[in-house]
Amino acid sequence: MPARSFAFFDLDHTLLPFDTQALFCNFVLRREPWRVFLHGLFVPVALARACGLASTATAKRAFLSYLRGMPRDRLAKYAHEFAEVCVPKWAYPDLRAEILRHKHQHRVLVLNTASPDFYAHEIAHALGFDYCVATQFEIGAKFPGMPRLVTGNNKHEAKIVAMEEGVPGVAELTEKERSTCWSYSDSAADLPLLEYAGFAVLIHPSKSLAEIGRLRDWAILHPARPYRTKFGDMFRVVLQMFGLHPE
Repeated sequence: MPARSFAFFDLDHTLLPFDTQALFCNFVLRREPWRVFLHGLFVPVALARACGLASTATAKRAFLSYLRGMPRDRLAKYAHEFAEVCVPKWAYPDLRAEILRHKHQHRVLVLNTASPDFYAHEIAHALGFDYCVATQFEIGAKFPGMPRLVTGNNKHEAKIVAMEEGVPGVAELTEKERSTCWSYSDSAADLPLLEYAGFAVLIHPSKSLAEIGRLRDWAILHPARPYRTKFGDMFRVVLQMFGLHPE
């Protein structure tokens, strides 16, 4: 029996040059512009987060307030359309080529992201992944103002725990089998995921993460993206939060 091998991918700023939470917000607001006013529910939490008085998980829950009251079936429709139409347009061709390479080499593809599960699973399906691990939200028939996290924010070491619990075969990997696996991320927050596999690939890493990568002989990719600086990325986020960014 051949050794099992996996390829683990982060999503935001790894498979595409944006934070998909902002990009999905843009997608929804271009269809329901009035929802921009619901950002008013997020503002006080954002200020509290900036002052260190609110957690990242709380801020993530509050950011989704623009979806408040949306019926579950409409959210599912938007998530599917977003994944099928918008995400493939922005996904890095270089990373899509990596996905195809691993598929042809018979690796199991796992999307492991801190983004919300209600659209992350659709993205995983659209890009050809076998499994998806994401932050799980309790939604109900209509989207609540502050959706409850089911299992916590899927970030840092939580990604490993969730992946070993939710993806068949991962927890049973031997050290030798893990040495044939691959991990992809742009963020130092994903060091546990990057270190989990024998091969790691960094996407537009920060200087400090790039230095870690060089010391560990990790590959570094710099695919073309629609902005040059961190400020450019932040400007895109602002446009997306108001539904003003191209789809």
